[in-house]
Amino acid sequence: MAKRLSLLVDTDIFIDYFNHRVFRDFFEDRAFGIYYSVVTKKELLSKKGLTLAERKNIISFLKKYRLIPLNREILKKYSEHRQKHPSAGKEDCLIAATAVVKKFPLVTRNYRHYRIFRDLKLYFDQLVKDRPFFGMSKKNRKSVSDQMKSLRGHRI
Repeated sequence: MAKRLSLLVDTDIFIDYFNHRVFRDFFEDRAFGIYYSVVTKKELLSKKGLTLAERKNIISFLKKYRLIPLNREILKKYSEHRQKHPSAGKEDCLIAATAVVKKFPLVTRNYRHYRIFRDLKLYFDQLVKDRPFFGMSKKNRKSVSDQMKSLRGHRI
């Protein structure tokens, strides 16, 4: 069996899945070890207007994947990012620090938020920048999983 590609998934990807079922193939593909940051969990569960049922569904969905808790190494890298990039968002710095410390590529559509972190591998922006998946037939696009596999080892 091939080794799974470990990926840190940003909040925007989860939101697209919950709202539009975009990236379903990606989340269901066993070729990926999907991880998420405590920041992502906080952002998903603190969204205004969430019903109790929606909150339970988010918690249930997140249980399928691995939460990366904060540790000293992540906090140290976070501090370095904040010093080097004071205009960057705190949450973005923390997510970037988590990905860098764990040596996981970050799956995000928010390329502009993360491009300043030169020690970070970014995946996905190219997949959706000019080709949103909304309304596209399966016949006219490769599955998200196939596209992710083709990006192994490339920085976008």
